[in-house]
Amino acid sequence: MCEDHHGHEEAHHGHEHGHEDEHGTARGNDQDHGHAPAPARDRDRDRDRAGIGRRAVFVTGAAAALTLGSVSFASAAPRQRRTRTVRGTLPPGSPDFVYVPVEIPRGVREIHVAYTYDRPTVPAGTQGNALDIGLFDERGTDLGGRGFRGWSGGARTELYVRADAATPGYVPGPVRPGTWHIALGPYTVAPQGLSYEITITLTYGEQGETPRPAYPPERAKGRGRAWYRGDCHLHSEYSDGRYTLAEIAELARAAGLDFINSSEHNTHSAHAHWADLAGDDLLILLGEEVTTRNGHVVALGTDPGTFVDWRYRARDNRFGRFARQIRRAGGLVVPAHPHATCIGCNWKFGFGEADAVEVWNGAYTPDDEVALADWDGMLVASVREGRDGGGRAGSAGQGWIPAMGSSDSHRSPDVIGRPQTVVLADDLTREAIQEGIRAGRSYVAESSKVSLSFTASGGRGEHAGIGERLRVADDTPVTVRLEVTGAPRCTVRLVTDQGVLVTGDPLPVSGEGVVEWRTTASYAAYVRAELRHETAAGPLPGALAAFTNPVFLGR
Repeated sequence: MCEDHHGHEEAHHGHEHGHEDEHGTARGNDQDHGHAPAPARDRDRDRDRAGIGRRAVFVTGAAAALTLGSVSFASAAPRQRRTRTVRGTLPPGSPDFVYVPVEIPRGVREIHVAYTYDRPTVPAGTQGNALDIGLFDERGTDLGGRGFRGWSGGARTELYVRADAATPGYVPGPVRPGTWHIALGPYTVAPQGLSYEITITLTYGEQGETPRPAYPPERAKGRGRAWYRGDCHLHSEYSDGRYTLAEIAELARAAGLDFINSSEHNTHSAHAHWADLAGDDLLILLGEEVTTRNGHVVALGTDPGTFVDWRYRARDNRFGRFARQIRRAGGLVVPAHPHATCIGCNWKFGFGEADAVEVWNGAYTPDDEVALADWDGMLVASVREGRDGGGRAGSAGQGWIPAMGSSDSHRSPDVIGRPQTVVLADDLTREAIQEGIRAGRSYVAESSKVSLSFTASGGRGEHAGIGERLRVADDTPVTVRLEVTGAPRCTVRLVTDQGVLVTGDPLPVSGEGVVEWRTTASYAAYVRAELRHETAAGPLPGALAAFTNPVFLGR
C-alpha cells in the first residue's frame, strides 16, 4: 500500500568522518580511495577532517532537521575517482531529516552514493531500523525543493546522478560545483540506535549532455462524452515499485483502463519517461504521491515536471502551501488511503484542501471500510453545512468531497486496475477527466467487468446521475434506479444520510440486475449505491465490488 521509510523528530547525532565528532559516541573512519599519490591523499584526508564543523540543528521551514559537518573532496584529473566513507549513529527520536553536506569541486562528471545501516533484533511490537535516502544539489535543501535531485526512500542502497543519466527516482542534470546534500530520513529507529555508513564516490571528467524531456500528450482518442476507466495511484521502479513503466502501461491496457496517473513517492523523475508508452488508447497523466510523515496525498494530473515537497508534518502548517502548488500546476489534491495502518500513512491534515479522497486502495481491507464510513460522514456534514449546493464537488473543500479508488500497485501480484475509478467525462483528455473527478461524476469498481448505471428521477421528467442533484420539492416522489452488470452474486445496498436503507437480494450468477427504490428528498438528502460480495458470517458486510458517489435530492 505505501512506502515504508520516512523519519522521526528531535535528536542528537554522533557523526564520524575519520574521527569522533564533538558530540559523537561512535568510532569510524574516512577512507580516500582516489588515485592520487599517497602524500596527496593524506593531505586531502587531513583537510577533510579539519573541515568537519560542529553539527547544527536548524529549521528548514518545516520540521526540525539536522545538518552534519561537510565532506570534502580534492580536485582530480579526468577519469579519476575519489571516494569518502562516512559513518555515524542515529539515536531513537532523531529528526525527520538528517543532511550530510558534500563539497563538490569542479570537474566532477558523476556523483555515486551507496549506503548501509544496521538492522538489530528488536522485541515484538517494537520498530526496527529503516533509513531513507535522497539527494539535493548546490541549490540547497530549502522547503519547496529547488535543489531536489531525487529520492528513493528505502527502496535502493545506491544511486548515481550525472548530466546525461541518473538512477530511477533521480533527475539527470549538470553536476555543478558547490555544497550538495545527501538527505537521510530515519523512518524508524530501533532502541539500540541506527548505525549507518555512506560511501560517496566522485568520478571526474567531461560531463555529458542532459536529455531534453519528452512528456506524454494530454489527449487520447476518446469516445466523446462517455464513461472512462482509470487507475490514478501506481508505482514503478522510479520509486519503491518493481514494475517498469512499460509493464504498467501493458497491464493498464489489459485491465481495460483508459487512463492512468504516474504517482511515484516524492519524486517526479518518471515524468520524462512516459511519452513513448502513451497512445490513442491510453491517456497518461503525470503526478506524484507526496509521502509525508502525517499521511500521503496523490497529486493527480499536474503539469509535466512538477515536483511537490513532502518534508513537513501537520503541525508545521505547510500542507496548504503545497496543496495550492498542486492546483496551480493544474492537478487535483487527493488524500490517499486516509486510514492506512502503516507508520506515517494515516491522514492528519484534514480535508479542507481535498478535491477528492481515495476511499478504496488496492485489495479491499478493513481500513478501506473505515475510510468509506468516514467519507459517508463527510457527506452528511456537507448536507448539514449546506456545502452540497447544486451537487457541486471538489475545489478545495468548497463543496462536498467525491470519493475515488485506485490500486496503489507496486509489484506482482498487485493488480493494476483493482480498484478503478470510472469517470463520466466529455472526452479522454487531462482536463475533462479531472473535471469529471472533481465534480464527483464517478463510481469505483473492482475491475472493468463491473459496470453501473445509477440515476434518480422525479415525476415530471427531472433526472440526475452520479454526482448531480435532482432538483425536486421535498415531498415529490423520487425513483432511484441502479442497473448492474458483471457482479455475480453480489448484494446491492442503497445508502442515504440515515444509513443503509435498502439491501437487495444477491444478484444472479449472470451478475446482471436492476434495483429500484422510491423515496422523497425529505426522507433522503442523498442516495449512493454499493455492491458487496458475499460474506461468510458475522455482522460485517462483504467486501466492496463497486460503489458510487451520491446523487443529491431536493432543491
